[in-house]
Amino acid sequence: TDWNIIILDKLSYASSGLDRLRDTSCLDNKRIKVFTNDLINPLPEGLKKEIGENVNYIVHMAAETHVDNSIKDPALFIRNNIDSTFNMLEYARGLPNLETFFYFSTDEVFGPALNGKLFKEWDRHKPTNPYSASKSAAEQICIAYENTYKIPLMIVNVMNAFGERQHVEKFIPLCIKKVLNDEKVFIHSYPDKKRSGTRFYIHGRNIANAVLFLIQNGTLGEKYNISGEREVSNLEMAQLIAKFVGKELKYEMVDFHILTQGRIQA
Repeated sequence: TDWNIIILDKLSYASSGLDRLRDTSCLDNKRIKVFTNDLINPLPEGLKKEIGENVNYIVHMAAETHVDNSIKDPALFIRNNIDSTFNMLEYARGLPNLETFFYFSTDEVFGPALNGKLFKEWDRHKPTNPYSASKSAAEQICIAYENTYKIPLMIVNVMNAFGERQHVEKFIPLCIKKVLNDEKVFIHSYPDKKRSGTRFYIHGRNIANAVLFLIQNGTLGEKYNISGEREVSNLEMAQLIAKFVGKELKYEMVDFHILTQGRIQA
């Protein structure tokens, strides 16, 4: 597009400062401006003035997203993911030209996908950890603002993203690192430790294309699932990575509650 883009980022540990943005050369693009701001607090008036009122689209992706970390520190996830959404919605209320408030949620909100169930967009939520609970709550707040204040809302539930520059805490880059270093990879499995959990991975570029398509063609007030095309087991993914880097896969199957992640029907 030829759009002007404003990025608000608190530059947390997952951002690696501005390194990832520099690596893409987007900081050299005059149409892109980056502001450091923690959305857990309301946007400062000075920042609002610098951005201006002529904002057409808000794509609210900011969130704490690591399930393990949410179990260790639930308060961080509840505060961050709910308060940041509230503050962005409050900011959106003051934008006269806003066409779409685009909220990024997760398939995790649906809970366990038993017997291969595929969840549709408006199926009930049954979060199984503080992270998914915080995203589910934020979805409901968005819908409340849509109904009360007429915020032009769209919600997407996205499955497991991957791509270049992803933080090493996520499974694919973590697996690459461990295989290259001849370390053991722990594969999340069912309790019998014979069958590994599965995911529908989707590349970040495909997610970006889906977002652009929905901004231009989607229906306000709707929810959309964004999913990968093929279900891949955790073990299969680790084996593929080991094959591509030319190393032996050392792994151990471990029973872990994360395997209860939902599956969505796109």
